[in-house]
Amino acid sequence: MVQLQRFAALLLVGAMGFALTACDTDDEGSDEQVDEEVDTTQEDDEDDEPRHGGTLRVALSSDPGLLNPAATTSGAVHFATHLMFNGLVDLDENLEPVPELAEEWDVEEDGALYRFHLRDDVVWHDGEPFTSEDVRFSFEEVLLDLHSRTAASVGGALDRIETPDDHTVEFHFDEPYAPLLQQLDVGEAAIVPQHVFEGADSIEEHPGSTEEPVGTGPFRFVSYEPDSEIILERNPDYFEEDLPYLDEVLMRIIPEDASQVAALEAGEIDYLARVPNADRDRLADDPNIEILETFRGAGAVNCPMTMTFNLDRPTLQDVDVRRAIAYAIDREAVVDQVLFGHGLVPEAPLHSGMTWAHPGDLDLPGYDPDQAAQLLEDAGWVLEDGEDVRVAQGVDGVDDGTALEISFLAFPTFSEYGELLRSQLAEVGIDVTVEALEPPAFIERVFTERDFDTNIISFCQGPDPEVGVRRQIASDQIGDTPFSNAAGYENERVDELLDEGLSTVGTDERAEIYREMQEILVDELPYYWITEPIFSVAHTDRCEGFVPFNQYAEAAFCDEE
Repeated sequence: MVQLQRFAALLLVGAMGFALTACDTDDEGSDEQVDEEVDTTQEDDEDDEPRHGGTLRVALSSDPGLLNPAATTSGAVHFATHLMFNGLVDLDENLEPVPELAEEWDVEEDGALYRFHLRDDVVWHDGEPFTSEDVRFSFEEVLLDLHSRTAASVGGALDRIETPDDHTVEFHFDEPYAPLLQQLDVGEAAIVPQHVFEGADSIEEHPGSTEEPVGTGPFRFVSYEPDSEIILERNPDYFEEDLPYLDEVLMRIIPEDASQVAALEAGEIDYLARVPNADRDRLADDPNIEILETFRGAGAVNCPMTMTFNLDRPTLQDVDVRRAIAYAIDREAVVDQVLFGHGLVPEAPLHSGMTWAHPGDLDLPGYDPDQAAQLLEDAGWVLEDGEDVRVAQGVDGVDDGTALEISFLAFPTFSEYGELLRSQLAEVGIDVTVEALEPPAFIERVFTERDFDTNIISFCQGPDPEVGVRRQIASDQIGDTPFSNAAGYENERVDELLDEGLSTVGTDERAEIYREMQEILVDELPYYWITEPIFSVAHTDRCEGFVPFNQYAEAAFCDEE
C-alpha cells in the first residue's frame, strides 16, 4: 500500500504538469522528493506561463497505417490520432469522467438510460457542425463493429441509441449498465463524422480513415507520409477556449527505441511517450529532459504483466502446483531487474490504478521458496537425491517419473521476464523453457492451438473491470479470440459476479462484488499477477504543459527554436 500511495502522489504531480526529475524507489524519500519538485516549479512559474505558437516534435514507434481510432484498438493508431479526435467524455487523473463533447449527462432508470447533452459549439475540422447523429453513427456503424473492446462490452448490452434533437443523445440498455461513463473517452469511443463516412463500403479503407481524417480535436490533419511523418496543425475552431497553444505537431516515425532516445537527447524530438526502462534514470538526470509517470497510454490503461496457467494441462490443474509456482517467484526482484524499479508488485488481481475496486488486503501468495517446495512435495512432485528437477510420483494424469518441465511463452520484448522466472523456478526444482515469439506466432500458439504451459501477457484492464477483465476470466471468453481467456478458466460464481458488477449502479456496491470475485481468483489462481509497470514519458524542457493522458498536448506549449 505504501508503494501505491507513493505512486498516487507522483501521478498527481504529473497531472499538474510538474516535472519529476528523479524517481527514487525508496519509500521513505518519496514525500520529501515531491515537496522539492513543487518548490522548484513555483520558482519557475514565470517561465512556465503558457504561450501560443511553436512546433512540438513527437516520436512514433511505428507507422499507424490507419488514422481512425474508432476503427481499431491498436495502440499505434490511437497515439497517432488522439489529438485529432474526441470522446463524449475524457477521464481525469483518477479515471473519473469529465466533460468533453458532452458537457453534462443524466443517468436514469437505475442505469439503463444515459442521456448526454452535447456541446453546441463544436464543428468538425472541415467546418460541418457536430451533432448527435455523429454519435449515433459512430457507435452503430463503426465502434460496435470495429473497436473490439467497445463491441465486446457495450455492444452486448446496448438496446438502442436515440437522438431526440441535434444536441441530445440517449443510450438505452436492456438492463442497468454501470460502466458506460468509463468507456466513452477517445480511446474507447472516438466520435467520427457521419457526413464523411456515411455510405462507405469499408470504413477502414475509406480515405477518411487512411488519408484525410476529419475530427473535432485540438489539432487537425495536414499530411501523412507512411514510414516517415504525420503533420498536424492547430484547430482554430477548437471548442476549449484559448486552446491549443501550439501551432503544429510533427510526428516522426522512429521504430528503434535507441534511436528515439538518441533523438530526444539530441533535441531532434521533444516528446517520447514510452521511455525504455534501462534509459529512464539517465534521462531523468539530464537537466534538459523532464519525466512524467503514468499507468496510462494511448489505447491502454492499467496493464499488469500477467502470468497465465494453461488449465488444460494436467500438471497445472492442481491449484497447489500453481500456488507453489507463485510462491517461488520473487516479484520484487522482477520489478527491480526487469523494470529497473519502475513498477509495483500487484496486491490483487485488479490493477491498483482501479482504486475503487482494488482491495489491499487479499492473501495473494508472496515470495516463499520453502513454502513452494513443500507444496510441490505434498502434490507428488518430488526431488530425488542428486537431481535438480522434480519428478512425478502419484500425480493424477501424469506418469510417474515425468519431469516437472513447463514452457513459458512471451513476446520478444517481454522475454526478460521469462529468463528471470526460469532461474527463480529452478531454485524449487521446476525446469522452465522460455520461447520468445512474435505476436502472430504467440497468438496462434496460445489462443488457437493452446500449445503452452505458461505465458506472460500485458493484460490491459482499462478503467473498469468490464472493459478489460471480463474477457480474461469469463467462461464464455474461452476460445481463439486473441487476448481473451488464455487460461481456459471456468467458474460459475465468477461469471455471476461479473454480470452483477455489470448491472449494479453504485461504486461501493460494485466494489463489494468485485472483491468477492478477486477472493475467488486469489484462491484458484488461474493467473498470477507479476508486475504493474509504470510508464515513463519524457519531454525536453523546451516544451511544457503535458499531461500523460489522451489529449497529452492539448495544453502544451513550446519555446520557439
